[in-house]
Amino acid sequence: MDTGTGTEGPSLPRNAVTRSAKLATLPLGFAGRTALGFGKRIGGKPAELVVQEIQQRTADQMFRILGELKGGAMKLGQTLSIFEAALPPEIVGPYRATLTKLQDAAPPMPGARVHRVLAEQLGDDWRENFLSFDDVPAAAASIGQVHRAVWHDGRPVAVKVQYPGAGKALISDFNQLARLSKLFGVLLPGLDVRSVVSELRERVVEELDYLREAEAQHAFATEFKDDPDFHVPDVIAANEQVLVTEWMDGTPLSKIISGGTQEERDHAGLLLVRFLFCSPARVGMLHADPHPGNYRVLPDGKLGVIDFGAVNRLPDGYPRVFGTLTRIFNQGDMSAVVDGLRAEGFIRPHIKTVDVDALGAFLAPYVEPTQVEEFSFSREWLRDQVATATDLRPTNVIRQLNLPASYVLIHRVHAAGVGVLCQLGATARFRDEVIRWVPGFAE
Repeated sequence: MDTGTGTEGPSLPRNAVTRSAKLATLPLGFAGRTALGFGKRIGGKPAELVVQEIQQRTADQMFRILGELKGGAMKLGQTLSIFEAALPPEIVGPYRATLTKLQDAAPPMPGARVHRVLAEQLGDDWRENFLSFDDVPAAAASIGQVHRAVWHDGRPVAVKVQYPGAGKALISDFNQLARLSKLFGVLLPGLDVRSVVSELRERVVEELDYLREAEAQHAFATEFKDDPDFHVPDVIAANEQVLVTEWMDGTPLSKIISGGTQEERDHAGLLLVRFLFCSPARVGMLHADPHPGNYRVLPDGKLGVIDFGAVNRLPDGYPRVFGTLTRIFNQGDMSAVVDGLRAEGFIRPHIKTVDVDALGAFLAPYVEPTQVEEFSFSREWLRDQVATATDLRPTNVIRQLNLPASYVLIHRVHAAGVGVLCQLGATARFRDEVIRWVPGFAE
């Protein structure tokens, strides 16, 4: 999302999109822990079976509430679904399928209602834009759903339609999220759901403007046109609540996670890291919603990327401080690391002395993949890191640290990316991507 600094990324021509009731089109060719600790039989059932049933009901309840609320609640579910890889193995089963659903599925808006929205946004003659329009949505997400259609010139397209009243519903949705805090506490003890909700509130409000999304997606599509590694469907037409883009087929990343070969997992993981690291340098923006529902592996091996409602505008690329401090850490100069973190505001102002050994142990997992030629991400590795981060003891060094506002979104993208890599169980030369794309690391 826009950090408030620098300039906007590449934008659509002024005649390409418009803030009006009609769509404006682009010229043709514009291209281990649980809160439920039962230790005895209940009602004659084994304790393990009772716990499993309660966990399953909890998962079902989460999906039902999130699906009904849509908006911010749906986005929270999608965000947390990425981190199911961090769940202890004894409780991961009941939650994995439910949370994975939240990556690219929600209870759909009925066809008749979709027609009313299109008529309101495009006029009663909205069907003249299309040779055909599939009333059954191909995907239903946080603030809108996507329908497959054929544009009037014969091109297959994806039509993203915003839910009526999505903006007004957001405030109510976020207020209702307090109902879920205890449920997510069962998932990840120590997780600060309120801070996650606060950050997501700002992001989702920005995602309501499909014109903003169209500008970002077109910038990515232009930069990655004919790229050997990536494909981004270009924008065909847009207004504030309807977005029409080229259709993209491919295997959802969630299917690679659930049933892909190791070679497919490794390939997808490497391309995901390359995309996230190279985009700020190439486009001046960071795709800020890296959950598996937004990625497809195409038949030619490319990684297809969709949904650019959430982007972080970084016109100067990644902040050099990330690469510089990572390199210094790897060189063993912890005193310089502390000075650098303090200068950037990562250490709380009132903290005069930092336990260097504890800080090193806390930061090690974040830079570990950059220390070796090839690294393997795994669920077990992530669970170990989460256990450290959610240590609630007063002596935990994390209590001395602060995350400046300008780095919040970058940090969330990094954390989410790691979650996806651990779901994939990917092994690859990730360090090479850091050397190539992150300023300050190779110096």
